[in-house]
Amino acid sequence: MRQLLLDLLPESAPSLDNFVTGPNAETVAALTGWLAGSPADTAFCLYGGAGCGRSHLLQASAFAYHDAAADPALHGLGDAMQVAVDNVESLDDAGQIALFNCFNHLKMDGGRLLTAAAQPPAHLALREDLRTRLGSGLIYRLQALSDAEKAAALATQARERALKLPPEAIDYLLRHAPRDMRWLSAFIVALDQHTLEHKRAVTLPLLRELLNHESPA
Repeated sequence: MRQLLLDLLPESAPSLDNFVTGPNAETVAALTGWLAGSPADTAFCLYGGAGCGRSHLLQASAFAYHDAAADPALHGLGDAMQVAVDNVESLDDAGQIALFNCFNHLKMDGGRLLTAAAQPPAHLALREDLRTRLGSGLIYRLQALSDAEKAAALATQARERALKLPPEAIDYLLRHAPRDMRWLSAFIVALDQHTLEHKRAVTLPLLRELLNHESPA
């Protein structure tokens, strides 16, 4: 069973299409327009709490992605003209200088800088000149989906696949599965394939059987 689900669970790369918008329609529309070139601001900052989808959208941008939580000095920043820097509040002194210089380079040469943090630029403990530059562009908040919004999204995805997913099954998933919507959406696809191939209805015992093997510790 474990290998079966591992084979079925799709490797779903972050994209704008598989981002569950929820209460973030305005933010996603603004980001989509900016990625397409309008408006032409150099910088776009997304901020919000854990689980709101900041990293998903930065990776979905197709910009050169850097995570300051993993590389606080931005050693691998390079000279790309479209740059995404996640968790900018984690930058050390060297990383802040690197991002400051990157911003100036991109602004001069018509590049783009997409950043994400837990708070808007003005509230971050960064160099004042870097805060000013990050705050000079577009700034949008991302809100995490509520459990009700996640449940509604999963019900819609199941319905679109003609998968009979009872409310108690959705409740069980939200209590026992990883809470990342990209994972949950991929699981619905895998669950649909599994039930079709094995002619099994979605039941709580089936979900326990699958999740006991597939959920990360």
